[in-house]
Amino acid sequence: NSSAPPPDVLLRSKRAVKPGEMLARACPSAIARGLSQRATGTTRTAALICAPLSARRLHTPSSERPQNVGIAALEVYFPQRCVSQKDLEIADGVSEGKYRIGLGQERMAYVGDREDINSIIMTACHNLLAKYNISPDQIGRVEVGTETIVDKSKSTKTHLMELFGPNTNVEGVTSINACYGGTAAILNSVAWVESSAWDGRYALVVCGDIAVYAPGPARPTGGCGAVAMLVGPDAALPLSRERHSHAEHCWDFYKPEMHSEYPAVDGHLSNSVYLRSVDVCYGNLVRKAGITNGVNGFDFMCFHSPYNKLVVKSVGRVLYNDFVADPHGCDPELAQALAPWHPDRVPPHSTYADRDLDKVLKKVSGAVYKSKCLPSALLSKELGNSYTGALWVNLVSLVDQIRGGLVGKNVFMFSYGSGSIATAFALKPRVPSAQGSQFTLDGIADTIDLQARLSARTETTPGEFTAALLLRETAHGAAPYMPTDPLDTVTPGAFYIEEVNSSHHRVYAQKPSSEELEEPASAAH
Repeated sequence: NSSAPPPDVLLRSKRAVKPGEMLARACPSAIARGLSQRATGTTRTAALICAPLSARRLHTPSSERPQNVGIAALEVYFPQRCVSQKDLEIADGVSEGKYRIGLGQERMAYVGDREDINSIIMTACHNLLAKYNISPDQIGRVEVGTETIVDKSKSTKTHLMELFGPNTNVEGVTSINACYGGTAAILNSVAWVESSAWDGRYALVVCGDIAVYAPGPARPTGGCGAVAMLVGPDAALPLSRERHSHAEHCWDFYKPEMHSEYPAVDGHLSNSVYLRSVDVCYGNLVRKAGITNGVNGFDFMCFHSPYNKLVVKSVGRVLYNDFVADPHGCDPELAQALAPWHPDRVPPHSTYADRDLDKVLKKVSGAVYKSKCLPSALLSKELGNSYTGALWVNLVSLVDQIRGGLVGKNVFMFSYGSGSIATAFALKPRVPSAQGSQFTLDGIADTIDLQARLSARTETTPGEFTAALLLRETAHGAAPYMPTDPLDTVTPGAFYIEEVNSSHHRVYAQKPSSEELEEPASAAH
């Protein structure tokens, strides 16, 4: 039957509109043509005959290397539902403040069985293209970072191709290494734009996860969220040339059970390896960048944040590294406070579990944390851990809080993934030179509209949160499967799972946006 849809097309709409219509309204482009042809069964031959590449280039490659390559635009997606850490403390019967003070968290975002990592990444990607009016044919590379796996072979990046219509010339895959995949995707995409293989189009990176844990002390450290980033030259957030990585083999966090989403965690080991990675990466980045005044060489700092208390410890560790590098030349108050831990008497590698040192570092680093790190902490405290997105939601928070005030500043970035690998680098915020560029820091902050979106969430009870995780346990690996979470748990405009068929094919639909839901019904004629 020539009128039947191709069997591989699993993106559907619950309304009487073609898939991609919502994006086409905000971003008229090939996406509407491509998705309409695929959804109606029209032959794809014409769709694959794209316009000449030169017509789709945003930049014309030349013999000169692209300059100021980095993040040109940002978008974040988080679920409709969240649960208060204060309420979880009561429900779990733990001491008051154990999660809010002990972990440094306020709320935790979560999803049930209506959303999976594919739908979440699709939503973040879709929203970036629509909000910044980027045509899908302007994208030449798509990289995904996630450790939330629903298929051991078919990557989340392949699902994103449903959003790109006839543009099939898109490089990139999904990067997997615990929480580091988003950073790997960024570094790969920046390298592509800077390479001789670059064809003048943007790269697009989407990273995020659904972090869930079995009942017990680790469960409050879960969370959910995704960040989409447009990568190109003349960016508002270019990456520094200097960076340093540290990789080693360890069993701090891993997921050996294919039948479960829940990880195996050695919390003490994970914290030690994380802090050791901070030591190595920070010290070497400072050396490579020629920074002689330690932490004062950075105006702001963003760390990978499984929970905010670890970020607080990381700032203290940075100051400890400044002391170790120059015990007599560092800040006199710092030198006096840390004198009992002089590296000639106490080897730095023996201090990761030293609680007395932790207490001193927390005290001496308080002002540094407040001025350099707190502006980036809002989202991670509100969403919880988003694994590969954890560092990047902090960047979103920083842009939201400081906006154009970031121009000319030096922003330290530290990414960590268990197993393990870590990288430290810097961002050098600037004003794009292109006339009329919509990609300024103020423009990005306005587009994200973070505060209003956080306020629009639904705060639920601990019982509803627990029920949602039980639903996820039921849904994991099940086929056929029909989700039972009501659609009002899904954010307007987001993608969601319609069904998983007996062949494990996942069928996605898109919930109407708030604007569409408010449209009056047309009169019949």
